[in-house]
Amino acid sequence: MRALTIADSADIALGLQDEIRRSEESRYDHRLHGVLLVAQGVTCPQVARLLGDARRTVEYWVHRFEARGLAGLREGERPGRPSRLSDPQLKLVSAALRLPPQHFGLEGHLWDGKLLSAHVAQEFGVRLGVRQCQRLFRQFGFRLRKPRPLIAHADPVQQAAVKKTAPARRRPKC
Repeated sequence: MRALTIADSADIALGLQDEIRRSEESRYDHRLHGVLLVAQGVTCPQVARLLGDARRTVEYWVHRFEARGLAGLREGERPGRPSRLSDPQLKLVSAALRLPPQHFGLEGHLWDGKLLSAHVAQEFGVRLGVRQCQRLFRQFGFRLRKPRPLIAHADPVQQAAVKKTAPARRRPKC
């Protein structure tokens, strides 16, 4: 019997690994398979090569399985870095975004990352980066509004005078 092969196996393997990493359950199954192979006598480096993971990762799986059983292979908490602002402070920031920046003595008509960063530093003494402030906008359900340039609201006659090219002439219909 002829061995089966898959065309573009390297690309397919990467795609399958991405699919495994997408859901929590498939990652759990992936770890189960790794530990099962080790239990059957395959070494951690061999399992790592087979499954496309690092050797040290497979070793972590085995140690966690030995320490906590199947629960050790489940997804753990990923708390991330704690917020620099407390919940009451976040509520105050959310309320502040509903008012214009001038209300707080800041220059500008619309809130942006820089203005919010300045407001948080002034109000709470906490320094947040511009990008983190932009994340706060999204967290509070705000969307980015870009200020329109004055030319968009200018007089059409003045706009025509500034244009580099003359308006196209219409050809007479035949």
